[in-house]
Amino acid sequence: MCIKLEGPFPLSEVGIMASFISPLVGSGVPVFVIATFDTDYVLIPEEFWGIAFGALQRAGHELAPGDDSWRKLIE
Repeated sequence: MCIKLEGPFPLSEVGIMASFISPLVGSGVPVFVIATFDTDYVLIPEEFWGIAFGALQRAGHELAPGDDSWRKLIE
């Protein structure tokens, strides 16, 4: 699964990715991060999606529904 954190974020802001990844790591969810100038992507194995979703909700993150167009890149 791919979660996209859309920016741009001010370069003076620190800890954005850490605040997002910490609940995942704390729940044992493996992540792979790809960072660009204005958007970051967090890749999570599909079998961990339920755990990841719950961990992010408990941490106060809101996930907006996305599309599955990224799947075309890996299938």
